[in-house]
Amino acid sequence: MTRSTWLWLAVGLTAAALAATFIFVPTREVAIVPTGPAPTPFAWKARLELLAGDGVTGLREGAALQARFADPYGIVHAADGSVYVTDAGDNNRIRRVARDGSVTTVAGSVEGFADGAGSAAAFNTPSGLAIDEAGNLYVADTGNHAIRKVSPQGIVTTIAGDGSAGFRDGPAAQAQFNGPIGVAVGKDGRVYVADTYNDRIRVIAPDGVVSTLAGGDRPGYQDGLGAQARFDTPTSLAIDAFGRVWVADTRNNAVRRVTPRGDVDTVLLGAPDNPNPVVHRPLSLAIAHDGVVYVAENSRGTVLQYTRDGRWAVITGASQDQRLSRPTGLTIDGDGALYVADAASHRVHRIVPISTDASTPPVLTVGPAADAPLPDTQGRWPLRPQDGWHEVVGTLGEVRGNYQNESRDHLHGGLDIRGDVGQDVLAIADGKVSSPTASWALGKLGEGLELDSIGYIHMRVGRTAQGKPIDPARFHLLLDETGKPERMRVMRGTRFKAGDVLGTINGMAHVHLSVGAQGYERNAIALGFRGYADSYAPRIDRIELFDAAQQPLLQKQDGRVLLSRSLPGVQIVVDAWDQVDRNLPRRRLGLHALGYQWLDAAGQPLPGYEAPRMNIAFDRMPADNDAVKVAYAPGSGITVHGSAITRFQYVVTNTVRDGVLATGQWNPADLAAGDYILRITAKDYMGNAASAGRDLPVRLQ
Repeated sequence: MTRSTWLWLAVGLTAAALAATFIFVPTREVAIVPTGPAPTPFAWKARLELLAGDGVTGLREGAALQARFADPYGIVHAADGSVYVTDAGDNNRIRRVARDGSVTTVAGSVEGFADGAGSAAAFNTPSGLAIDEAGNLYVADTGNHAIRKVSPQGIVTTIAGDGSAGFRDGPAAQAQFNGPIGVAVGKDGRVYVADTYNDRIRVIAPDGVVSTLAGGDRPGYQDGLGAQARFDTPTSLAIDAFGRVWVADTRNNAVRRVTPRGDVDTVLLGAPDNPNPVVHRPLSLAIAHDGVVYVAENSRGTVLQYTRDGRWAVITGASQDQRLSRPTGLTIDGDGALYVADAASHRVHRIVPISTDASTPPVLTVGPAADAPLPDTQGRWPLRPQDGWHEVVGTLGEVRGNYQNESRDHLHGGLDIRGDVGQDVLAIADGKVSSPTASWALGKLGEGLELDSIGYIHMRVGRTAQGKPIDPARFHLLLDETGKPERMRVMRGTRFKAGDVLGTINGMAHVHLSVGAQGYERNAIALGFRGYADSYAPRIDRIELFDAAQQPLLQKQDGRVLLSRSLPGVQIVVDAWDQVDRNLPRRRLGLHALGYQWLDAAGQPLPGYEAPRMNIAFDRMPADNDAVKVAYAPGSGITVHGSAITRFQYVVTNTVRDGVLATGQWNPADLAAGDYILRITAKDYMGNAASAGRDLPVRLQ
């Protein structure tokens, strides 16, 4: 072979190699040598630092910690250090948190669809947010089924979508989306869209032409190329250094990845039969400079970290004091700091490392404000007549079992109102759907709908008792491949008025109302239902003391329970229940608050017990699944008794209140030998307190 032949062969091979880099995505990643920020540490210990928002829904500009948001959803960090947030709900604005903490509106005003400058522009439920290197913002305008652009000067234009729901590729002005929620922009100017209710990933080219990168005709779960792949309600996108699009595939409980040519694979998958899956209902994504991926998930309120070598760890949210309620947006600044929009808490947080040299622990501010106003229901009930009395058959914090003979499976998360099977369930307040997955469990007893901060459960969502659709414009019934009903979709941004029919009661024969952000549910009795009254004092059936081995201490002397001061610790268990006016006499309800107090033999409080120690209070729902076995002793519930009598046996030496969950005991050695009275305080929500059976005479020796 001649020298010239060798030369041309080398040129050809070089050209082929260069061409291949534009066609093929390497299956084995090349390590990126960091030239800027330090490598992202794995499993770093983080805490939430409040950036903006006072935890109350509303619209208020000004200082960050006094500012108010309605539904802060998408979030990006700009080069100048400011943070931009989409604020949906009733605000429909793009907000800016400046470096000095001040919050202002960049664009938007009333709910609508209009281009223009600043307040002349209009959005309808803006969701995902992205930013390019020139400082332009890209907004997934969910309710307008469009992708909008906001220039650094606040000028809003529509870059794709004709304003109506549908599916159509082609020129920008004729293209159609269906409730897009996620958006990302590549360095080449291509804009990627999580077309949420079309279950597809779409691309807007720099010339405005819209095409579909991956996803097929219906929701599902399938890896593959282009239209062969299936997604189910994708909500967030992020682009890595290889140009791959990472997808929070929300209803599949998965994090997926799409190459530039449309190949889809799964990176993280939460198995449906795993009680503690790696990821569950992921809502938002962010990718660090070195490829570390952060995922925020809805169901558990956590942010987790996933590394390039396949390791994962929870960064924040594992404990109640750092639990997010709906982390819809994540972003990273140039130094690797994380920011999160917690939509249901109406706050924006920075996620920072825990300082090891801090002299005092920081004050954490998470969740909605404890004193935030409740929805304006005007006392309505969810059944007809909305202004008349209905029987209450379950309250917040009651012990509930499952169908596997476990009587202490979970705590009851709301208020149960009895109704007839097939009866219409009505909205008790005006509301706007904020969750991307607002309805669940079609055809099951636990089927329900989340409307703003109120959940309506145990109903056929959007269907009559015969299964016929009620309002197809707002309730979208999806069929499976055999034509059977598979899903009821209620899109983010859908509005309802008080009195609108939401569905019909299913076989549970009652409506369950939950009120408040997930993980921060509040006692629905506070809504003030018309005609509701509770003049009955709770009844205490029994007070018992248990040793460390869970054995009852039954020995008595002169009518007093006899205790040895050498016992290492004692649990105090109270069997008590409540009733409300006009309920059936057999209806037993749980209590609102319980505590204990030690008195001397004459009935005077001992030092340190001047007031009862109210360890249990169901003002809001504890998020931890273990809370039921902290609040209640074995033998509580229904299923273990062989009868329909519900027993509530409260462990008042344990703590379940204000988001705090702790086990505890009373130490007999704290008191001198002698006679005492153990007094129980047992209250219902209306403030009635038990007076009979509240004292247990005790002798210490």
